[in-house]
Amino acid sequence: MNYKEIIKNQTDYFNSNQTKDIDFRIEQLKKLKSVIKSQESALYEAIYNDFKKSEFDTYTTELSFVYHDINEAINKIPEWAKRKRAKTNLVNLPARSYIISEPLGVCLIIGAWNYPYQLSLAPLVAAIASGNTVVLKPSEISSATSAAMAKLINENFSSEFMVVVEGGIPETTELLNQKFDKIFFTGSIPVGKIVYQAAAKNLTPVTLELGGKSPVIVTRNSNIKDSSKRLIWAKFLNSGQTCIAPDYVLVDEAVKDEFLSHLKDYIKKFEYSFDNNNYVQIINERNFHRLAELIDEKKIYYGGEKDLQKLYIAPTILTDVTFDDKVMADEIFGPILPVISYSDLNDAISKIKSRPKPLACYIFTNDDTVKNKLLKEISFGGGAVNDAMMHISNSNLPFGGVGNSGIGSYHGEAGFVTFSHFKSILDKPFWLEPNLKYSPYTERKLSWIKRLMGK
Repeated sequence: MNYKEIIKNQTDYFNSNQTKDIDFRIEQLKKLKSVIKSQESALYEAIYNDFKKSEFDTYTTELSFVYHDINEAINKIPEWAKRKRAKTNLVNLPARSYIISEPLGVCLIIGAWNYPYQLSLAPLVAAIASGNTVVLKPSEISSATSAAMAKLINENFSSEFMVVVEGGIPETTELLNQKFDKIFFTGSIPVGKIVYQAAAKNLTPVTLELGGKSPVIVTRNSNIKDSSKRLIWAKFLNSGQTCIAPDYVLVDEAVKDEFLSHLKDYIKKFEYSFDNNNYVQIINERNFHRLAELIDEKKIYYGGEKDLQKLYIAPTILTDVTFDDKVMADEIFGPILPVISYSDLNDAISKIKSRPKPLACYIFTNDDTVKNKLLKEISFGGGAVNDAMMHISNSNLPFGGVGNSGIGSYHGEAGFVTFSHFKSILDKPFWLEPNLKYSPYTERKLSWIKRLMGK
């Protein structure tokens, strides 16, 4: 593909003002929904080839998000795009003040492999809803789903409006050398830094959805059994290959043994396996070996089984872990859950705060004082109290990171905002013209200006 030509054609199309039309945006989203529905079976087949991911998990964790975002955008674009009134201060009366949303232009969206449909198509929906054109680059690591999305979009939409570009590092690098009006990236922190540096050369605004070691705090006055159940579901969904998965647990030592026992019981109860359609394989051999090296055989409380041929790592609980262990160095991004006990909550908080700000944090407690203390003192992108990962399912909550875990947010109206610029307008009539700001300057004029400006 000639990337310069693609971007020029999209720029020309954007400048024709076609995408700024609200009805056009809605029609394109309706068409996208229809196309996805017509090719659902092909999408299920592709993601099974990449992950052994079941139709149930693909719908609940991928396509349902995309359908929801499309439906919400179709219903709410007129409201989101509506001119917003703003108050006019005394010094500018008589006048009207308002804010107008406008699309940014040609957008590059770089998707991630772990939830290839959701993390590519959800930002695409937001970009279309905002009135942009889009170049979508899915991850080459999940190659079958990348090909499926390329077929879905490139065969049904004009490339001057949106196009999927496939390929690996060379293609992504070449795309980043081009001038875009917005770059949206989902992926690892190291690659996020590369994207940020490339964008800076053109002063291109970016949204970076990254990751980090998302902690869990389980206090002694939590419902230990239900906390364990919700954590096991969240941790081992997608075999732990989730950016907001619980990365490690800090549990009050008074309830540690009970907590570990319930974790083991729920792993057994849920019977994670490919045959049960509730577990997926590790994406590739490189990640398999990386994860295998994080499992300290001496610290396995439960699990630990591995099969390279099947790219299978069993749900694994590690105990007696310290912050110096290898498994605590970087984001795990796999089915390994280290459990660390604490006796002093302030010490546990200090340990979390000594590390880069995580994308998510999960607090399990029935004590409102403790809950509010943790929410106030720990900085993180988003999270939940007495649950894990489900905050992502509420599109009224902006989703994004802070610090090393990301820049910017999306979902729902936040996605519309992410792909838009908001113009501030002062609209003034000619029928009254105060002379305060004009020469000659006088003490009397200055006195009035001071009153009007609030001194």
